Amino acid sequence: MKRVRIKICGITRLEDALASVNAGADAIGFVFHEPSARAIDIEQACAISHQLPPFVARVALFLEPAPAAVQTVLDRLRPDALQFHGRETAEFCRRFAWPYLKSVPMGEDNIEPRAWADYYHDAQGLLLDANRAGAAGGSGETFDWERQAALPDMPVVIAGGLHADNVGEAITRFHPYAVDVSSGVESAPGIKDAERIRAFTAAVSRARPGGIERRRGEDMAEA
Repeated sequence: MKRVRIKICGITRLEDALASVNAGADAIGFVFHEPSARAIDIEQACAISHQLPPFVARVALFLEPAPAAVQTVLDRLRPDALQFHGRETAEFCRRFAWPYLKSVPMGEDNIEPRAWADYYHDAQGLLLDANRAGAAGGSGETFDWERQAALPDMPVVIAGGLHADNVGEAITRFHPYAVDVSSGVESAPGIKDAERIRAFTAAVSRARPGGIERRRGEDMAEA
């Protein structure tokens, strides 16, 4: 069975980063968007990054940033991937010649992830979040999981309102490449809770993906 990867986003403290890694997270996310309660400055992010063990992916999240702000993070942090969470065009996302993820605002009506995959065709994957276009994530709310939107043939990350009690259902429904959690493992905005992190990663390990393969692709026959 394919393993579902885990990203813990909104890391602001070294102890939270290490708790995430020790619990089995594959990636951590740094938020470079000043209005966010989970925002981090480049000095803090670099200090945390330098103390991480090997093979932990570091993702730098932006929301409609100035190009210079992205370039500063690239030059100093050298993250493994960028994550764009706003209305950034495909041209903007690819201008940095760096691996990137693009969030899809599933809080909007009539959003079709497959159309986004066509537009952001060089993205490493799409992150389906509960926000509306241009709004920050981390609200603790899920999007409508009953929507019959066809998923694209690229890696999909499920985010928005996940926690230990519902991540198993998300994995069963969507069979994602990865899940992304922030508020669902916090004791306060930007402050992670080690026990909640462990409960979340354990729930991911217990989950059984399935179901979405019937809906992936327009030409797949009904089972």
